[in-house]
Order: sequence, then structure tokens, then C-alpha cells
Amino acid sequence: MAELRVLQVGKFYPPDEGGMESHLAGLCQHLRDRVHLEVLVSSRMRRTTHEVIDGVPVTRVGTLATVRSAPISPALRRCIRQSNADIVHLHHPNPSAFLSYLVSGYHGRLIVTYHSDVVQQRLLNLVYEPIVRAVLERADAIIVSSQEYMDTSPMLERSRDRCAVIPMAIEPARFATADAGVVAAIRRAYGPRMVLAVGRLVYYKGLEFLVRAMRQVRGHAVIVGQGPMREALAAEVQALGLEDRITLLGHVPDPLPYYHAARVFALPSHMRSEAFGIVQLEAMASGLAVVNARIPSGVPGVSIDGITGITVPPADPPALAAAINTLLDDPVLARQLGNAGRQRVVERYSLEGMANRTLALYEHVRSSEAPRAERRAHAGA
Repeated sequence: MAELRVLQVGKFYPPDEGGMESHLAGLCQHLRDRVHLEVLVSSRMRRTTHEVIDGVPVTRVGTLATVRSAPISPALRRCIRQSNADIVHLHHPNPSAFLSYLVSGYHGRLIVTYHSDVVQQRLLNLVYEPIVRAVLERADAIIVSSQEYMDTSPMLERSRDRCAVIPMAIEPARFATADAGVVAAIRRAYGPRMVLAVGRLVYYKGLEFLVRAMRQVRGHAVIVGQGPMREALAAEVQALGLEDRITLLGHVPDPLPYYHAARVFALPSHMRSEAFGIVQLEAMASGLAVVNARIPSGVPGVSIDGITGITVPPADPPALAAAINTLLDDPVLARQLGNAGRQRVVERYSLEGMANRTLALYEHVRSSEAPRAERRAHAGA
């Protein structure tokens, strides 16, 4: 059988940061030697560039403007149309890519990874939702990161017969150890009772609830990441007089030593825009107990309450504080939960396993009947 040609269409690609970006890069790293792979994403600039990153050909298409953090890259349409890929693999949410696919004229096999619903951007969603539904109707298969998300997403209700649950994943070995000297320096800076949060500073991360919880926490919170909520978070830290308990660290090249320096990892995300929380996997692989929130998504199914951490009600600073204090006050329990988390990642969430399941889905779609988009076109749908 001829080598399978796959075009991955994402929003951005590393060194751009984000859960979708790290997922796409990890998947491509494990597929690059097994399929003929190309990556198509938006650029942060107006011009289009081509490069090879760790053996993966990446085209960054020029962006004319950005609307509500969504890049507008008109040339995506031409790139998709001219692709001779057997499978186009789109990653949602990505309005520009979805619209570009629809108008590209591509009728080959289509797979969509459905990372999350669009929750807060209601005005954008009025325009975007019909586009998403049209793309999902043409998809031969839809990858969802958890059964919970698939069962609770209104957008996926009509397409569940074509959904495949393939959890997000990481390379567990990369998080097993960190430079002891760097870890010690971080602990000297922030103390032994360090609480860590990692992620973009955006609305659904619920970091304001972690800030408020720290009024009752006997420790120091270090928040790694940058984003549009930074000024609001900094203002709240100052208003509450918590400058000595909270550090907004911003971007760091590699959060690994911070995972190993911390005692507890907090993921206070309170909306289902946080579909999975891949940073939980990084924390668990580093041996950290996790405090997360019981939101209607895959998040509480990654780190399990009482097994790998503690799950609390969403948007509840007192409950968040109580859970964090429990783990800070009981290092034996924290270590127990952290060890269980590390084992859970190794057994369930490795990149190799995710890539194997994705490749099996590719082969299944390629060997099935004519592409769904082609069948719909012939039927006049």
C-alpha cells in the first residue's frame, strides 16, 4: 500500500505555546517517520514561511488580522486545495482553518480533532457554529480527548457515531527528572510549600480563584504563563495584599524544574473550554499531586479525586484553599498521590500510545468507502 499522506491543519505550532500546539507537535513527532506528514498553521506575521522543525515540514501561512485570538489567514484555502493529502486532519477550534477547508474544494478524507467547545465567545460562535457543524458533517472521523467531553458536547451530538476517544498525551520520561541545582534554587526562592499553576492566562483557567484561595493557603503560589488576564490578575494580587504569597512569573523556557520544586499542582479551570488539561499530565509525570475542579469535561477524569489528587467544586476559592492546604500539610499523602499520578500517565497517556491509536484511525478511514465529503457532494447534500 502506498505511503499515507497526511496534512495536519492547526492554529499555531511551537515555539508558539498552548495545549493545542504542544499536542500537535507531540503527535507529529511520533507520526513523522510513519506517514508522509506536512503541517499547515497560521503565522504570527503577514508573510508565509516554510521550515522543518525536528523533521516535520511546517508551513506558517501569513495572517492578515486576528479576531478574538483567532488568526485570519486567507491563503489556508489555497494550501488545502493544492494539497495531495490522503487525509486532511483539522484541529478545532480554528475558525480560519475550518472556513478555508469548506471553500477549498477538498473532498478527500477528513479527520477532526475536537479539542473543545467554544464557550464564552458568543458573538463569534453565532458565525462560527454553522461552519463547525458543516465541517463535522463532512468528517470521516472525529477525535475527542475523553468520553466525558463527547457525551456532554452539544456540537458532537449528531456526530457521536463517528467519534473516537483518543486521550491527549505526553512523553512521560521527559518529566521524570530535573536539574537538582535549578530545583533547589527555585525552592530557596519560593519556599518548601510551593503551589504551581502552569498555562495561558485566559478566562477559563480560573486563576482568579487560585489568587483568592491563597488568602487562606499557608504557602506560595507560582503562576507560570502569560496571556490577556495578566494585568487583571496582577491587580487582584495587589488589591488583596498577596504580593508575598503569589508570583506571576510569566513565560519560562521550560517549566520542568518548577514541577519538581513544587509540592502541589493547581488547575483551577472552571469552564469546559478546558477540555482536558494537558498540564495535569506534565505535573503528574513529575510526581505532583493535582488539585483540579469538577467541571463537565475530561479534566476530572485525568487526575482522579482521591487517587492522584483532590477534585473540588469549580469557582470555589475556600474549597480550593482547603484542598491545597491538605496536601501541603501532609507530604506523605501528597507523595502517595503524586506517585500514583506518575504511574497513571505511564500506563494511559504516553505519546506513543496516542500516535498508535491515531495511525490506526487513519488506516481505518483510508480503507473505508469513499470519503464522506465526496459521498455528500454526489448526493447533493
